[in-house]
Amino acid sequence: MTAARIEHLVTSGVFTLDGGSWEVDNNVWIVGDDTEVVVVDAAHDADAILAEVGGRRVVAVVSTHGHDDHIDAAPAVAARTGAPVLLHPDDLVLWERRHPGTAPDGELRDGQRLAVADVELTVLHTPGHSPGAVCLHAPALGAVLSGDTLFRGGPGATGRSFSDFPTIIASLRDRLLTLPPETAVLTGHGPSTTVGREAPHLEEWIARGH
Repeated sequence: MTAARIEHLVTSGVFTLDGGSWEVDNNVWIVGDDTEVVVVDAAHDADAILAEVGGRRVVAVVSTHGHDDHIDAAPAVAARTGAPVLLHPDDLVLWERRHPGTAPDGELRDGQRLAVADVELTVLHTPGHSPGAVCLHAPALGAVLSGDTLFRGGPGATGRSFSDFPTIIASLRDRLLTLPPETAVLTGHGPSTTVGREAPHLEEWIARGH
């Protein structure tokens, strides 16, 4: 058995909100070892995700937030693996838009720790992009999975329903940009970055308003 690691898969599909639709590429992160994994943001393509998982046990399917491009394949991955889908309860309103009449299997709470392989993922509630947005800090792996809260070059979008710019700035200032500067930031879309690369630019983001 090899040591715990974070694997990366890109899936493509459609994000819909507020009457609009956009083609998007999503980062799916798989955290674990050769025996068991956590799937973070089961986006678009359950077959591709399960092919990446292979024969390993899925401990949980974790959704960093409830936007449909991050949760659309979650029920299918859960059904085929027996793993629970976990979501912060503040994003249930978004979940229900994509999967009406259903609910996730469990909740994510700030400070909660998820164990997989020989590491722990600590849940950081980072609202702003959505009310129940979370990030997952894996200090043993030197990384934080930031969902759509932090990207290379700035915060996640806050121009649509259920989002708020001052709230995401507070989340960044208080929760993410205080992590060690060498921490890898593994994002929900696009390239990764580091805390140290992004932290000096917070005031610029505030000034530009996005």
